[in-house]
Amino acid sequence: MKNFIFAFVFALISTTAFGQNTEKTYQLSSHILDVSKGMPASGVTIKLEKYNETNKTWTSVEEKVTDKNGRVPDFLSNDKSNLGIYKLTYFTSDYFKKMNEKSFYPWVEVVFEITNKEHYHVPITLSAYGYSTYRGN
Repeated sequence: MKNFIFAFVFALISTTAFGQNTEKTYQLSSHILDVSKGMPASGVTIKLEKYNETNKTWTSVEEKVTDKNGRVPDFLSNDKSNLGIYKLTYFTSDYFKKMNEKSFYPWVEVVFEITNKEHYHVPITLSAYGYSTYRGN
């Protein structure tokens, strides 16, 4: 029993003391900035899908909601390979309806390809009648 306790305590100390990061990390994040207000767009649902090149279909990966800063920091865990073509769908219509605003785009779709293990940040700037996107960092 003494050896077990020693091994457990050593593992705990070495994980924190020697800089091993046990915190889960993510490869993909997104952000929405409402440029008409100069504020983050919180409460917007974003759906992530992956493209299957064999049968030319999209498969749902996960769906998240932007936080108070307009961000979703935790798409695609780094604990596996995430190479491929993805689509983020930003459901913007409900966001504008909550503010009693009409909008032209009921949703925004952004398709992109993950080609390596780097972090990918895909933000959009948004207004009721326009949007823009780019690869951020």
